[in-house]
Amino acid sequence: MKNVFEPEVTEELIDRINSLTPETQPKWGKMSVDQMLAHCSVAYEMAFTNKHPKPNGLMRFLLKSFVKNGVVNEKPYPKNSRTAPAFIIADHRDFEKEKDQLISYLNHTQNLGSDHFEGKESLSFGPMTSLEWNNLFYKHLDHHLTQFGV
Repeated sequence: MKNVFEPEVTEELIDRINSLTPETQPKWGKMSVDQMLAHCSVAYEMAFTNKHPKPNGLMRFLLKSFVKNGVVNEKPYPKNSRTAPAFIIADHRDFEKEKDQLISYLNHTQNLGSDHFEGKESLSFGPMTSLEWNNLFYKHLDHHLTQFGV
């Protein structure tokens, strides 16, 4: 899996995002391109902001036990897989604003570097390694950029 902490990988992802337009259509799924960009930002919001509440102890145990491995491993997500409620974007968003926000999160992640993420706590999964954070970020974004043909 590519490493989001390497500048070349961040630049490649940004180039892919910049090739999207408000009219870009998905190859599968129901989200519009603006919703997809907002959806992809949720993973970064959970890492960098207090916008999303921490799941209660039981839910966190279930997520860590049954969901975490599928999120942080290197196996690609299947098309049309279910998503957590916090990631559902039901309304339409401003394409340029969502694109700029996602790019800002990518640059911030790359600038912080892998050392920042070693042992950093995930709201849903508890402490994770920088490799697990990398896989979470890259795999999710790559999945959705591929969904939109870029």
